[in-house]
Amino acid sequence: LRFDEKVRVVVFKSEVKGVFCAGADLKEREKMDDTEVGQFVRRLRNLMDEIAALPVPTIAAIDGYALGGGLELALACDLRVAASSAKMGLIETTRGLLPGAGGTQRLPRCVGIGLAKELIFTGRQVDGQQAFSMGLVNHTVPQNSKGDAAYQRALALAKEILPQAPFAVRMGKLAINRGMEVDIASGMAIEGMCYAQNIPTRDRQEGMAAFREKRPPRFIGK
Repeated sequence: LRFDEKVRVVVFKSEVKGVFCAGADLKEREKMDDTEVGQFVRRLRNLMDEIAALPVPTIAAIDGYALGGGLELALACDLRVAASSAKMGLIETTRGLLPGAGGTQRLPRCVGIGLAKELIFTGRQVDGQQAFSMGLVNHTVPQNSKGDAAYQRALALAKEILPQAPFAVRMGKLAINRGMEVDIASGMAIEGMCYAQNIPTRDRQEGMAAFREKRPPRFIGK
């Protein structure tokens, strides 16, 4: 996906009705020794980092339970859409654990430190509407009879992104992600570097021409 230039947006969804991702299999985990557990969590953390590092926008379609590592997967995505009936939570402390695949870092960046601490300390689960009110998800929708309402909304969101200039969207994502980790002056420099890479693109020239000619732009990602 990272190197396929035809990919514009990635949507993560589940094929299991009522469950986005229920997290680690604790029965499997119980059979591991301490070293194996550490290795397992490191691989999981690396996977989430790889998802977060995808250059194109990513959307998690949460149509059911997203618990523990399942919510960490959703947090690794750029955008999240949830059914109102979905259940989300970093429930690790209820099992004697703590989030180990990015949850302690990505949740505070998403909802703020105080609320993230409350959710992690209590292991509380929230539904789609509560998640929307705290900024955990971008959109919440009533569940439909097929159980894929969040996926359908995620597709609609993806279709809003698709017509936009692909390289500019990638650079926008890069500027946001890198800029959020540094002070504002450094962030402005990062934005400037990303903008400079976009200036010579054919898509930028096409965008200007389309505006001048009063027609929809035809972006090619170059």
